[in-house]
Amino acid sequence: MDPVRLTLDQLRELRDDIAPHAAQRSRASVRRRVDRWQSRLFFIVQCALAAGVAWTLARYVVGHQQPFFAPVAAMVCLGFSFGQRLRRVAEVMVGVAVGVGVGDLFVRFFGTGVVQIVFVIALAMSVAVLLGAGTLMTTQAGVQAAIVTTLLPNPGAGFSRWLDAALGGVVALAAATIAPAAAIRRPRQQASGVLNELAAILIETADGLRNSDEDAVTDALRRARASEALLDDLRSAADEGVAVVRLSPFRRRHRGRVKEIADLVVPLDRAIRNIRVLVRRCAVSVWRDEKMPSEYPMLLERLADGTRLIAESLFEPQADVAAHRVLGELGRRTAVMPIPASLSGIVVLGQIRSTVVDLLELTGTTYDEARELVPLRPDGLDEK
Repeated sequence: MDPVRLTLDQLRELRDDIAPHAAQRSRASVRRRVDRWQSRLFFIVQCALAAGVAWTLARYVVGHQQPFFAPVAAMVCLGFSFGQRLRRVAEVMVGVAVGVGVGDLFVRFFGTGVVQIVFVIALAMSVAVLLGAGTLMTTQAGVQAAIVTTLLPNPGAGFSRWLDAALGGVVALAAATIAPAAAIRRPRQQASGVLNELAAILIETADGLRNSDEDAVTDALRRARASEALLDDLRSAADEGVAVVRLSPFRRRHRGRVKEIADLVVPLDRAIRNIRVLVRRCAVSVWRDEKMPSEYPMLLERLADGTRLIAESLFEPQADVAAHRVLGELGRRTAVMPIPASLSGIVVLGQIRSTVVDLLELTGTTYDEARELVPLRPDGLDEK
């Protein structure tokens, strides 16, 4: 009985240990789902309202009794991110209208059946291609023609369903010009997140270098390699923000602010690449137990300070001056440091100087001005 009792006790302990973790994972999953819903709430409301407006116009203004295609076309046309939306809305609207129009005409004269379905889909897609359509518009033409021919064959409908589809597309075009404010805020938030992550990576690298901590430098290298994905997110957010301020009449006053963030992508890309090489070389030096100058961890920490100040300047412009000062001092300091004895030390020093130039560009300094702020070294170890 004792072994059995011991086993039951262990099971109870295991249950008591697992239950809190399971509850925590469940709560985290619920939070993620709620966050995802909140991030898409504007799009959901936009689609719902556009569908309702399209149906109302087709039903009460145009006078169609069953305007099925009006809300469908509105929702289909809005189903893209804002960066693609206006162009794609127009493309889908034409595809839907072509498919519905061809399907209506064909059903009216030839009825429905297997042969008719095959022929009408081929015809609708061919018409779309001849109109210069891309893949999306061509596919939509075929889909809508198939729906008209199979699900809703009505030879007496004439062009009413085509008009409904065109009306839904027009409503979608109008709705697409109303952009969420999040598309304006997101690029700045993404850029700040990338810069703060780079600062954290540099701090972790400095600690690992100072303490010869292989785990720390290995983790810093992993994070540095993963930073490329953060830049991709920033690039997408910036593209969407630029599309919003360019195409939405309600958001054009934000054009200058969004353009400023979009202009950060290129120098930030270069900074990420240089930091990745820098971190990798620091990791190699720790793995190989190479001796590095004792001042290097401090240089990395100052580089992190400048990076963090740039992140703050995206919301507090006065931090820009402090970032410029910190990076300028760091550039001048690297110009008078003695050349290290190891290859890793030389590479790290060169990458620090290159990164300083990239980060100075993020403060609004031109490339030529940034290079002047990082004085030349007599040994030729200069920034790119």
